[in-house]
Amino acid sequence: MYTKEFDIRWSDIDANRHLANSAYVNFMSHTRMGFMIENGLSQKEMVQHNIGPVIFHEQIFFFKEAFQGRPITVTFELGGASEDGMFFKFVHNFYDYKGRNLARGSMQGAWIDLTTRKTIGLPEALMPMLANAPKTPDYKVLTKEDMRSHGQAPRDRE
Repeated sequence: MYTKEFDIRWSDIDANRHLANSAYVNFMSHTRMGFMIENGLSQKEMVQHNIGPVIFHEQIFFFKEAFQGRPITVTFELGGASEDGMFFKFVHNFYDYKGRNLARGSMQGAWIDLTTRKTIGLPEALMPMLANAPKTPDYKVLTKEDMRSHGQAPRDRE
C-alpha cells in the first residue's frame, strides 16, 4: 500500500480546531500525485502526452476528528480503472498515529486531451502506473456507466 505522512499545519485546521475538509482533499491529491510521480507519471509526462486528469466525483466519509500535534498517514489505492486507462477511481484512507481510521475518501475521474478537451485513454507508455498501483479489495474494471453511477446529471437553468 502506498502511504504519505503529513503534519497538520496551522493552515490545515478550521474554526473547530480540527483538520478542515479542504485539507483532506489536498492531502488526498498530494498522496496520489506522489504515487503517480514515483511511478512514471509526473507533470513532465503529462506535458509530453498533452493530457491532464479531470475529476467527475469526489466524496469523503469522516469517522474521527484529526487534530494538530500528531502526524496522520494517508494511503492510496486504485479502486478501479477502465481497460484503456481512461477512467479511474482512487481511494484514500486517513489514519492517526495509533493506526485508527479517521476518514476515507474516493475520487473518480478520467484523462483528457488538453487540446480537444475530450476524454482519452491513458497512453500505452503510462499504463504501467496503473498496473503498479496497489488495488482495493473491491477493485473493478470501470466502464463509462460507472462514472455516472452516482445518479447525478446536470440541470441547466431555463
